[in-house]
Amino acid sequence: MDFNLSKEHLMVQKMVRDFVQKEVGPIIKEYDRKQEMAPFILPRMAELGILGINIPVRYGGQGFDYIALGLVCEELEAMDSTLRVVMSVHMGLNSMAILQWGTEAQKQKFLAPQARGEKYACFGLTEPNAGSDVAAMTSTARRDGDEYILNGEKMWISLATKAHNALIVARTHETEDPHDGLTAFLMEMDRPGIKTGDIHGKLGVRAGSTGWISMTDVRIPVENRLGEEGEGFKIAMSCLDNGRYTVGAGATGLIRASLEASVNYSHERKTFGREIGRHQLMQQKIAHMVRDYEMARLLYLRAGWMKNMGMRNTKETSLCKWFATDASFEAANQAIQIHGAYGYSDEYEVERYLRNSRGAILYEGTSEIHQLMQGGYALGYRKDGALRCELPAYDEDFWNNEA
Repeated sequence: MDFNLSKEHLMVQKMVRDFVQKEVGPIIKEYDRKQEMAPFILPRMAELGILGINIPVRYGGQGFDYIALGLVCEELEAMDSTLRVVMSVHMGLNSMAILQWGTEAQKQKFLAPQARGEKYACFGLTEPNAGSDVAAMTSTARRDGDEYILNGEKMWISLATKAHNALIVARTHETEDPHDGLTAFLMEMDRPGIKTGDIHGKLGVRAGSTGWISMTDVRIPVENRLGEEGEGFKIAMSCLDNGRYTVGAGATGLIRASLEASVNYSHERKTFGREIGRHQLMQQKIAHMVRDYEMARLLYLRAGWMKNMGMRNTKETSLCKWFATDASFEAANQAIQIHGAYGYSDEYEVERYLRNSRGAILYEGTSEIHQLMQGGYALGYRKDGALRCELPAYDEDFWNNEA
């Protein structure tokens, strides 16, 4: 068992850390206040190859493994959650799904330009009245010859107004089990009948893009269907396995950011004639952050290793996401306590950490959903069956072969 990162992993980690510290750090507070995404973020991430970091070279990516994806997400969210959200949606929920389920033609048409950063992607599952209860989905896709006609509305969609492509799940037919009537589609966002808009007034993740997608008689060719009819629920859940991995890895970065901010402030601030870090209760708070950071990091590295091996990791990724997001909220909350009144203002970064951390307890499966999953696994009520298309194991020769 080797816990060392490879020199390639360290190179990726340093590249992303330098990017966020030098280019994003100076402006992130401004755009958080404005509730806008900085216009250079997506093009710059594309230029650095981040938007295709773990996609094979033959499909326009950088050819790194799934561990590298986790490291990228940790570094991005250590600066701001909005950066990691881009990876969760563009990579975890969309591009990796095409890598797993797509035909060769779909990989060339959709995956390659997304991996090169020429096009951005989003994921449409959640609806105004369908969140954790995916079976309550009302968006429909009706077959009409060589096309499907999509109608419905998707809500809380990251990059909705920025994306060129979307992975949409809609109901194609009624079945006894409503989960079995769902189908997945790859949809170009410039098709007639599509409208999008931004959502403002969010508690956190304000420097990012969150919106809605409305579909009215949107025609999509049959060749844009991802997988078979009725596989939409399975495809969506496999997407969430990948998205949750990025969320868990990112939340680990937010724990680290809260820890580093708290350590620095504990050395700077003095009360009763000494650094506040000398007070035992301050040390206790910081010690808990250290513990949770190390645990969260091990959990996401294990999940990434399992992805590299081609092993099913729904259980492990769920645990990673649940633990890391809960722990990041607690770390940010205690960081504010350590900073006192200053932590309650945006003079320091920790108030933004707290606002951002709260959302991750909701999206990609609420903490309650993950508790039910873990309880079900432990009791033997929940078991993962084989999928028709598993996420491919990392193969260095294949991933880095252009042919």
